[in-house]
Amino acid sequence: MVNIDTLRKLAQPLGDSVSIEAGPKISIRNAAALRQRIEGLARQAALAAEPERSLSQWLVRAVAVAAGALPASIHSLYVARGSGKTRKDFTVPAMNLRALPFHAAKAVFRAARKSGAQAILFEIARSEMGYTDQRPAEYTSSVLAAALAEGYRGPVFIQGDHFQLSAKKYLKGARSEVEAMRALTEEAIAAGFFNIDIDTSTLVDLSQPTILEQQRLNFSLCAEFTGYIRKLEPQGVTISVGGEIGEVGGHNSTEEELRAFMNGYQECLPHLAPGKAGLSKISIQTGTSHGGVVLPDGTIAKVKVDFDCMKRLSEVASRDYQMAGAVQHGASTLPEEAFSRFPEARACEVHLATNFQNMMYDRLPAPVRDEMYSYLAKNHSDERKEGQTDEQFYYTARKRALGPFKKQLWDLPAASLAVIEAAWEKQFDLLFQRLNVGGTEKEVTRFVKPVVVHASLATYLKAAGVDEDVRDLAD
Repeated sequence: MVNIDTLRKLAQPLGDSVSIEAGPKISIRNAAALRQRIEGLARQAALAAEPERSLSQWLVRAVAVAAGALPASIHSLYVARGSGKTRKDFTVPAMNLRALPFHAAKAVFRAARKSGAQAILFEIARSEMGYTDQRPAEYTSSVLAAALAEGYRGPVFIQGDHFQLSAKKYLKGARSEVEAMRALTEEAIAAGFFNIDIDTSTLVDLSQPTILEQQRLNFSLCAEFTGYIRKLEPQGVTISVGGEIGEVGGHNSTEEELRAFMNGYQECLPHLAPGKAGLSKISIQTGTSHGGVVLPDGTIAKVKVDFDCMKRLSEVASRDYQMAGAVQHGASTLPEEAFSRFPEARACEVHLATNFQNMMYDRLPAPVRDEMYSYLAKNHSDERKEGQTDEQFYYTARKRALGPFKKQLWDLPAASLAVIEAAWEKQFDLLFQRLNVGGTEKEVTRFVKPVVVHASLATYLKAAGVDEDVRDLAD
């Protein structure tokens, strides 16, 4: 058992802004000082050796809960939207802050404060956890530390994005891949991920003669994982669960696919989780791909999103299945003007990732970026496809340098970090405006009642994660 002196020593970066008593019990003594000092603890939570790293992650969460920044589920807001009790003219941004998440989340909270945007999600995918070297507890600590740094109080929606089964691994050993996903789900919920997107769409079998049979493995496994999530929920929390009917980058989704998936799912779920809630949203494919399509000169090809498909399927999802609507993946590299069309199309959520990473790389000091590219050339040249230009290779591969260079990114000069944060904040300002999430604090306050969940110190002291090959999974 960890003694109080150990926790107090780890909390030294916070000075006298908090007190730690037996229990352990955390209380805030000086909120203003805490805002100034929390970065030191966030850094420990990202970079320290074990067990100090896991203990620091637990401390960040405990301090955040004491301050009123609470991991929460967006489920009740989405259910209200699906039943017509909220406005439907906004699209919730789900942001994968894979690079410098503490600094990026600070920019998010600043932009959100200016516009009154509270219906926002912070997320990380199963695949991202590997190449960014951050397990769920670390990601949670980065986001919550950012909330503390910016003086935010209220629900913080943290989401597991693309909790996805590898089709290749599933075919080799179905149960072992299912167990790996179960273990990740348990780890994520313990870390405060109260929103989880199940993605079993990788197992859609288009060789089957009917749409129902094509979707059968997808909806049956999605229902199985929903039941498992419901068993792990903290008391008083209904985790928001999403499903997916078509893998991003494939053909555009159809109403027939949505109905086949949902009808099958709703038939399966009562046997697995009697009386429990089902999905709050459904992810579809409308023409995008993760990271965009890179041209030989390194620019991104223009993509035509089928907004009519989005609107039609969102309406079906809400009207006939009482979900918030349809979700768009792979959208961050779209032209800025395209984002205004998601609320018009009644998309309930849009996932954004790659462009935030691009913005950081564009502003890195040249020596740091060159060193990261040299690492990629040396260690990931096997991923270079035939005919790729240097620009294409580095664009597609550079996410893999984020984990190995995590400390170097934290160690960037303050001036460089300020430039990156300012660019991110400007982008979040624009996104929140175009997605029309300004003022959603009213909807969140009305429908979301966050529950205080005290994290288990014993759970945080478990092994920090599992080293697994997830290169065939989506971000």
